[in-house]
Amino acid sequence: MENRRSVPPQLPPRMQAAKKPATPQRQVSFGSIDTKQGHRVLIYGPGGIGKTTLACMAPGPIAVFDLESSLGVLINQLPEERRKQVNTVGMCPDWQYLRDTLNMTGWDEIKTIVIDSATMAEEWALRWVLKNVPHEKGNRIERLEDYGYGKGYTHVYETFLALLGDLDQHVRAGRHVVLIAHDCTAEVPNPIGENYIRYEPRLQSPGSGKNSVRLRAREWADHVIFIGYDVEAKDGKAKGHGSRTIYPVELPHCMAKSRLLDAAMPYERHSTTFWDQLTKAER
Repeated sequence: MENRRSVPPQLPPRMQAAKKPATPQRQVSFGSIDTKQGHRVLIYGPGGIGKTTLACMAPGPIAVFDLESSLGVLINQLPEERRKQVNTVGMCPDWQYLRDTLNMTGWDEIKTIVIDSATMAEEWALRWVLKNVPHEKGNRIERLEDYGYGKGYTHVYETFLALLGDLDQHVRAGRHVVLIAHDCTAEVPNPIGENYIRYEPRLQSPGSGKNSVRLRAREWADHVIFIGYDVEAKDGKAKGHGSRTIYPVELPHCMAKSRLLDAAMPYERHSTTFWDQLTKAER
């Protein structure tokens, strides 16, 4: 008797599974790196130390969102040629107008956009949230805390992120963007020793670190710059002479960073040294 191998029965043609078409293979593509983008700069420090003046020394023409109505006080103190480079962006009454203006056309001649200040812009974002974002139950909210634990911070955080997105469009178009912020002090957790206090931008930053506009702005910026007064401490007493320093690198007493600069420099009023250093390091 012959040994025969069992052969699986063949299904009728109509019942045979149709062969799937081969998935077309996609090849990865590489592009050149865009080196013509603008810089994202966050400048913060005490009131009156010269943050707005430093921003006005950026490459011009400059457009300033004067949210705190402070430019009128110092514009006449700028050198005449510099005054010609600084423009204000109309009357900016609220958060929506700020965003709408950034998304308008007509920016082609502007080299630097300044928002003075991001601290005020965040307050406007909070007001917009209270007016436009109802409670999950549908009722109108009057205080951020009324949304429930942490939810109000989430709304402000997500609203502020939209502004950073608006500004990114200008950065990609080759414009510099400068956010000015007031300062505050914050306790820094130290895993290898005692916690310490340092200066940081005054922007929303819950203790948990979640929904922190401050930390997100730090990540977003190419340069976080602290301007501080020079102080000497001796026998428990502090003395200063009014001189100031620009810090582009992080130190125990201040949050800072820079993708290009690596050393502190003296603050010189009406000087373009800081911006010249950025341009020089960029080449």
